[in-house]
Amino acid sequence: MEEIKEQNSTKKSPKLKLNTKNTLKIAFAFFGILMLWQVYNTYCPIILEALLKNKVDHLHYIIGIIMALDNVAAILIMPIFGKLSDKTNTKWGKRMPYLIIGMLLTIIVFPFIALMCMWNSLAGVIVFMMIFLVIMQSYRSPAVALMPDVTPKPLRSKANGLINLVGYMGGVLITVMGMLPFFKLNDESTLADVQSKVIWPFAISTIILVGVLLFLVITIKENKMVSEVQDSIDEGEKEIDLTEEIGENNKLSKTDKRNFIILLVAIFLWFMSFNSFETFGSLYFKDVVGDSTMYSTMATVLSVTSILSFIFFSTISNRIGRKWTIAIGLISLIVALAAIAIVSVIPGINFVTGTGKEARVTMGWKIFYIGMSAILGVGWALVNINSFPMAVEYSNKYNLGKFTSYYYISSMLAQSITPILVGLIMDFSDLGLRALFVYAAIVMGLSFVTFIFIKEKLKVKERLEKNKGEKKSALEILGEIDD
Repeated sequence: MEEIKEQNSTKKSPKLKLNTKNTLKIAFAFFGILMLWQVYNTYCPIILEALLKNKVDHLHYIIGIIMALDNVAAILIMPIFGKLSDKTNTKWGKRMPYLIIGMLLTIIVFPFIALMCMWNSLAGVIVFMMIFLVIMQSYRSPAVALMPDVTPKPLRSKANGLINLVGYMGGVLITVMGMLPFFKLNDESTLADVQSKVIWPFAISTIILVGVLLFLVITIKENKMVSEVQDSIDEGEKEIDLTEEIGENNKLSKTDKRNFIILLVAIFLWFMSFNSFETFGSLYFKDVVGDSTMYSTMATVLSVTSILSFIFFSTISNRIGRKWTIAIGLISLIVALAAIAIVSVIPGINFVTGTGKEARVTMGWKIFYIGMSAILGVGWALVNINSFPMAVEYSNKYNLGKFTSYYYISSMLAQSITPILVGLIMDFSDLGLRALFVYAAIVMGLSFVTFIFIKEKLKVKERLEKNKGEKKSALEILGEIDD
């Protein structure tokens, strides 16, 4: 019986074929979303520091609180608008009205974050950041739901792969732009320097978003797309129904429940670590290293090596299982974060040559940070590609959404808490911003210690043994990346 199920699980209906053209159209919504998030996460901490410096105590703690609000907004707003879009029925479709209105409002609001900085209005910056967060999170769920609406279940991994690939390019576009010497800021940069530079990434990304919106409006006819694939959607449902395995009472055993809780705690901790330097990385390189463009270089290398790792190292989990693949990824992350932490706390290290606007990171330190970024990218890929599939191994087709929500709540709670916590630590520590990677390395270490106590499910081990040597396409691999 098990053998028959295994054969069924690899069966693909000949009627099902991914509509690559439609998937690529949808992917540009994620291109715009990830592009704006990269601008927001890179430049908003710099803006807040410039406007708050010498005006408040516990500067980084305050910045952390403000920067944590995007994840709080996501937890509160995304489920609401996801359900609203499920019930929406218009001549433009269920999801597109939210994307169109949301992007239009974003185009109006987003540049005002930088403009308020130029006008020395801290209150204005914070208000427009909050408005931007509400708008972005209101159309993110409908954007996520659009792909499954028009893609049969067995093909969603491939479709999500295309979407991740195009979406990541939006983030990489901004990090590459930030590498240009024009955008360089350091610890000697004044408020005027920040004001003269930050307007450009906000303006350029907004102009690109206008193009993305026009492209989506012209090319995506949602109702037509849905009606054209309805037969394929129904066929996909039948195919999945034949292959899904359901427990007798749909409840986890005590062992599985214990393992799942441990997994959620580990996920919480590694997102605590990773998001800490995502939030404060631009300030670290500006104020500690002395060149903010180094953060863009690091983020670009990390993103590119992650994408390559998703493809080239994907089969490791087929050989050794997801648990040990994630463990190797966590060790890689710990090594890279610990190395950066060590050089951060050694007194007297000079990362740059020259002073003021002529300051440049020396070649040796550039190579060091690029190397550590590459290791971080590989490690994060090994963790990221396996963690979500490992979490939903404990679910069935009737409670997949519930287990998916557990995963996202764990990760979003971590990203809501860690900016505040690490900001507090940096403000009350003599190390200041130099404590950032010390914190990240320690918390990542805790995630490894927690995660290692998981016992991989016996059925998972058996399936891995049977599927040993199985290869996936690049799109299927990219499709398993966490958004």
